[in-house]
Amino acid sequence: MVTSSDFGQFETAWCPGCGNHAILKAVKEALAGMDKQPRDVCLVSGIGQAAKTPHYMLCNLFNGLHGRALPVATGIKLANPGLDVIAESGDGCMYGEGGNHFLAAVRRNINLTLLVHNNQIYGLTKGQASPTTATGQTTKAQPHGAYSAPFAPLSTALSLGAGFVARGFSGMTEHLVSLIQTAVRHPGFALVDILQPCVSFNKVNTHSWYKERCTELDDSHDAGDWEAAMRLSMQWGETIPVGILYQNTDRGPFEGHFPQLEPGPLADNSPSLTTLESIMQTYA
Repeated sequence: MVTSSDFGQFETAWCPGCGNHAILKAVKEALAGMDKQPRDVCLVSGIGQAAKTPHYMLCNLFNGLHGRALPVATGIKLANPGLDVIAESGDGCMYGEGGNHFLAAVRRNINLTLLVHNNQIYGLTKGQASPTTATGQTTKAQPHGAYSAPFAPLSTALSLGAGFVARGFSGMTEHLVSLIQTAVRHPGFALVDILQPCVSFNKVNTHSWYKERCTELDDSHDAGDWEAAMRLSMQWGETIPVGILYQNTDRGPFEGHFPQLEPGPLADNSPSLTTLESIMQTYA
């Protein structure tokens, strides 16, 4: 039986009280609870504090360029559909530098899980406004307040036809574990936007601020109701709904379009040098 300790224990560079600690714990517990072997999991990230998560996990990993986690994760999933691929990074990396890749991944419906550590600030680079920072919120780099309207990841994903859209909170770890497990099981692109405090650079959206507002969706919510999910995705203020806003499996995963993958993962196939040579000869 797999336990969370099978995914390793490492000293982190995160601040005490950072929401990343709870998210890391939730990811390990979610995978262990599903009896996932570390060798069958691949974590992919870009740049940022949240993007350090794969450094603290004993499994396959790729830590690459800022905002480029999703195209790499897509390539890994196509080469080896047998892996559980999880792209994990911060709101700046995924929705800012990686914004176009986020849109493309939703539209493709590639079968992977995206976990976004959303602390509404750039933490690694010391507190600039991120795509999800509220208009008017002051930061170290925006002393007169952020001028741009915040990006709305959940409603954007819903509008593009995402089959799984959820919101979690790092302060509700047990609930977050359940969200991650359902997302990993979903056959297609699954987004879990995880609200978390940045104790050093976001003095507005603190742990207690989220704790007072985050409210778990109850059984009266129909996760198959797209219009209800859209309304919930835009609900932000005194009450912030957390849970599975929407789930639909009508769309097949992107990799189902490729007959080349039917015999099994490309990673397990041995190339035919004879065939390769004949192809190369056509260019001679």
